[in-house]
Amino acid sequence: MASVTKSVIDLVAPKIDAHAHVGHFGSWCGVAVTAEEMVERMAHYGVKKSIISYPDNDVTLTAQKAFPNQLVALAWLNPNEGEKATQALENLSDQKLVAGLKLHPLFNAYVADDEVVYPLLELAIKKDLPVFIHSGHPPFSLPWSVGQLADQFPQARLVMVHMGHGHGVYIQSAIETAKKRDNIWLENSGMPMHSKILEAYQKVGSERLFWGSDHPFHHYAVEILRTEVSGLNQRELEDVFQNNIQKFMGWK
Repeated sequence: MASVTKSVIDLVAPKIDAHAHVGHFGSWCGVAVTAEEMVERMAHYGVKKSIISYPDNDVTLTAQKAFPNQLVALAWLNPNEGEKATQALENLSDQKLVAGLKLHPLFNAYVADDEVVYPLLELAIKKDLPVFIHSGHPPFSLPWSVGQLADQFPQARLVMVHMGHGHGVYIQSAIETAKKRDNIWLENSGMPMHSKILEAYQKVGSERLFWGSDHPFHHYAVEILRTEVSGLNQRELEDVFQNNIQKFMGWK
């Protein structure tokens, strides 16, 4: 991975990455990162902690065990697996191995608000676990579907990962969807419009927007710089890069 000289990326330090991955993603993705590589890159870009996930939870837990101060695990579970998925979340939560639930409707082929998701949402609420949901790709993970899930489970704490991702209509929908529901937070990794970061901060709420990298799918420097040039002032940048996710996760 190419290195970038520290300059503008040091405007806010340290940072907490609300959305990243370890492991190998093959096929069309063609990206991979080990836990060791991730932690080294985090140090270079002033990222003190990353919330990570991977389809094989053993990979995530091994990484977290190796770097417990830098890496925080989410349980990536497929609700199509029914009781197997809910039992896995129960076990991981009871052992205090994970800090939340990761749902990827696109990867695992279900609509975000489908009834198949309900047992995991009910358990996440019971265990007081936040739920990070991939958004931005039809037909499975559109912001409207995440909004409908939030309506069904007002007690759930839902993070709309990528806040609509790469499509302008979906990005705007993510902002408007979260604005109308106080149980949705937004995470901005991979979302290309720097101006929408400022808009989300102002419209949705100063405490409900998180910075993320989606590493290794995206470069730390690009994801950091997009937020830093969004129009947020220094205090607001500190909210997005660190303060908001710390409060959300109960780390301070």
